[in-house]
Amino acid sequence: MNTYEAVVERILYLCKERGITPNGLSYISGVSQSTIKSILKGESQNPGVVTVKKLCDGFGISLTDFFETQTFRTLEQEIK
Repeated sequence: MNTYEAVVERILYLCKERGITPNGLSYISGVSQSTIKSILKGESQNPGVVTVKKLCDGFGISLTDFFETQTFRTLEQEIK
């Protein structure tokens, strides 16, 4: 799994955990539906930190909470 896939997995997990749809996430985070759709479909594989922060705000969590998971802890370094 790469970093992008881990971000998508985390967004989907948090949506499911909170019972909200990606469209609902758009409403509560202020991130456009098209941006969220692009991230989730792989059209935007490098969501910016500002976007991720807005999503976190919508979820009611910090950036640390977003990234503090086993998945992110065990990611391989992507520099080649």
